[in-house]
Amino acid sequence: MPHDLPSHITPEAIYFDGTSSRRHRVTLSFGERLLIQNLEGETLASWAFGDLRRADAPSGILRLCNIAAAPLARLEIRDPGLAAQLTARCTGLDASASARHSTARIVGWSVAAAASVLLIAVFGLPLIAERLAPLLPRSFEQRLGVVVEQQVKTLLGDRVCDDPAGQAALAKLVEAVRSAGGLDDHVALVVLSSGIPNAVALPGGKVLLFSALLAAANDPDEIAAVIAHEFGHVAHHDNIKVLIHNGSASFLIGLLFGDLSGSGALVFATKTLISSSYSREAEHDADTFSIEVMQKLGRSPKGLGELLFRITGKQGGSGLDIVSSHPLTEDRRDRMRSLDAVPTGPPLLTDAEWRALQAICKRS
Repeated sequence: MPHDLPSHITPEAIYFDGTSSRRHRVTLSFGERLLIQNLEGETLASWAFGDLRRADAPSGILRLCNIAAAPLARLEIRDPGLAAQLTARCTGLDASASARHSTARIVGWSVAAAASVLLIAVFGLPLIAERLAPLLPRSFEQRLGVVVEQQVKTLLGDRVCDDPAGQAALAKLVEAVRSAGGLDDHVALVVLSSGIPNAVALPGGKVLLFSALLAAANDPDEIAAVIAHEFGHVAHHDNIKVLIHNGSASFLIGLLFGDLSGSGALVFATKTLISSSYSREAEHDADTFSIEVMQKLGRSPKGLGELLFRITGKQGGSGLDIVSSHPLTEDRRDRMRSLDAVPTGPPLLTDAEWRALQAICKRS
């Protein structure tokens, strides 16, 4: 570094402090730092030489910024001699002026991206699911239902219970519930032989009823209430909403392009629907649907709550059961008990039909 330069340079420069558009006529003093002073001798800024960077400027002007100062702060020098003496002291004059901001920008954008994903997950996907699910063609839902059903059977067994007498009793019960619920004939129900006390509503209108839940029921009203509850999820498109809500971008892309064969979508769809991970509101609405159906049939609506409570106990179940979602079983049971009334409609099945339904898996 030269040592024969005078400590005070008299040619004037122009200084912008970065907080206003005012031009300051200044002189520069060279020491350990660059002192920028107005013509009255007042120091306006003190810049380290290592922090100075060259900024774009017209020919004949040396324009400098300071990476440690305000982003818009500038120093303009028109005197060639003064410019030469100043640049002799700057070690990083032509380094990127935005170097000090790069890490901060990366971190900032990363945080912003993470926040965006979180906001979409919390607020965006539920809204998309709510709006998109009712608009999907039934043919698409049925295709998805076929895919999910195949995967359920792969994971839990594909033994369909089809004893003829049991099938006839089941068809009678399903038709009564379907008609009372105002649903068309696209809804259907299949009993699978399984030790899991569960019932799953698939996209497209099919419900899978596992034999362990059927065996736990005391009477046809309890099973009818369960069927009505699952048909409520079908009517409200809850299964599609869950898939869109929890399926992330990969599932949404599959919806857009009709690709339902990817293993990731299959596994996700199956786990989501088997676990019955509906929202509290969706479960409440499906319970309401079941209550209204049972009341139209002239039967007590309390059967659903009694069956679920008997299976899971006071605090609700865990794992792959029908009440792994909210609200808690005792709350749901109490609501249905409060609506209990003396039956005004005929029995949904005869005693012989009920025995046949419970024995529907005897040939499996």
